[in-house]
Amino acid sequence: MPNWQAHRLWQTPCARPDTPMGTPFTSRFRHFFQKMTDDNHMNPDDQPLNDTTAEHTAGEQDFADAAAAPEAGASQGTTRAETELADLKDKYLRLAAEFENYKRRTAKERTDLFKTANQELMVALLPVLDDFERARQHTQGTQDPAALQNALDITYNKLSKTLQQKGLISMDAKGGAFDAELHEAITQIPAPSDDLRGKIVDEIEKGYYLGDKVIRHAKVILGQ
Repeated sequence: MPNWQAHRLWQTPCARPDTPMGTPFTSRFRHFFQKMTDDNHMNPDDQPLNDTTAEHTAGEQDFADAAAAPEAGASQGTTRAETELADLKDKYLRLAAEFENYKRRTAKERTDLFKTANQELMVALLPVLDDFERARQHTQGTQDPAALQNALDITYNKLSKTLQQKGLISMDAKGGAFDAELHEAITQIPAPSDDLRGKIVDEIEKGYYLGDKVIRHAKVILGQ
């Protein structure tokens, strides 16, 4: 209601003052319009918040809390991922160091094995060398070919036995079929018999196995 209408209503007499009900009614009417005037001039900032405003404020607070929750979860996930990555890097570095130590240890063991193998072979051959030395001393001034042959046979047999104990095996190629994986043909000659055609007629240099491995091919002559 505009202020000028309220002012005219204020001036309009509603009851005579001299009547019994005039004075109380006029007071109530004056109080009603005074309250309306005060409400119209009230500062909007001074008016109390209604229920809708309170609910809106509470909703904004809930939305802010809900938006902050994913950020906190993402931060925790990032921290966990960084921790796992650091653990994996540490495990990788440890494994790399262990593998490097393993390679060094294996190389050293292989070198020591070769040295030890040579040492064992040399120790095994020393008695044969002693036999050669004794054979030289006993046959130095002799004129008996049988004594010299006997000394050579004894030394040869001992050397062969020692090498066989170390895994050396000689090939028996003469009279057999030619095998390119085992034999090396030096030349060909007419076969002395029909059963030796295409086979090994003679053996120039023996071949040897060390265990199951060929360490020297036999040099042979083939019959044609």
